[in-house]
Amino acid sequence: MATIAQLTTKDAPTWCPGCGDFLILSTLKMAIAELNLPTEQVAITSGIGCGSKMPHFVKTYGFEGLHGRALPVASGIRLANHTIKTITVTGDGDGYGIGGNHFLHTMRRNLNITHIIEDNQVYGLTKGQYSPTSRKGFKSPSTPSGGLEEPINPLAVGIAGGATFVARGYAMDILHLKAIIKEAIQHKGYSLVDVLQPCPTYNKINTQQTYSVSVRKIDPATHNAEDKQAALKLAEEWGPNIPIGIFYKVQRPTYEEQLPQLNGTPLAQQDIKNINMEQAFRRYLY
Repeated sequence: MATIAQLTTKDAPTWCPGCGDFLILSTLKMAIAELNLPTEQVAITSGIGCGSKMPHFVKTYGFEGLHGRALPVASGIRLANHTIKTITVTGDGDGYGIGGNHFLHTMRRNLNITHIIEDNQVYGLTKGQYSPTSRKGFKSPSTPSGGLEEPINPLAVGIAGGATFVARGYAMDILHLKAIIKEAIQHKGYSLVDVLQPCPTYNKINTQQTYSVSVRKIDPATHNAEDKQAALKLAEEWGPNIPIGIFYKVQRPTYEEQLPQLNGTPLAQQDIKNINMEQAFRRYLY
């Protein structure tokens, strides 16, 4: 088990002052510590982006992969050793843009992965291009006249696409976000946690001041998270009232538990000394 201090690496984040990534990093470490997860039983994967440096700043297993390829790495970890708690951290561009194909297929497979999206609605690392979640008309260095596309609705896509846990948090509400992340990690299956956060350098529209008056917590007493249609309806809400909390949560078999090869001993711990490779070659190559 590890404390927050023991989870903290010597590397110091170099994010811009006021970036929500700092709070997401702190919240993730708090969640891991409060769940009493041994550091050797946690792996964090990421792609490329400001917040995708997350594996460098949490003292667990970590892998920073290619842009948009964090989920394939996480899938490989789950299949190699399904006892490892696997957490993926990507930006909205990394996760929904170049990584959108992996986003779709990982959630329909329902691999046991917690996917945290740092959603600042802009590409921060590459100097402010508009992202898949940027609102239509968003002006950026690459689109000075404003983007023409409608933004993706990641929660609706997640609910319709097979994710078994779909939630949204707000980086500046640490306690609420921590509770969501803890529940997502404990959930058995693919968990999507879209985290709204400000980018004070490149996004002057979705600011901390804007979110502070528009986000509202979902009341679990009035919202049935197992009701898919209710979850989809809630996911369509935006504008002056942006719901945060757990939208959808159901149980169905994970991809890993349906593989007979993973019954019992994890693949990484299985004895391969007596495997007849010649027989495998004859079956698949000759």
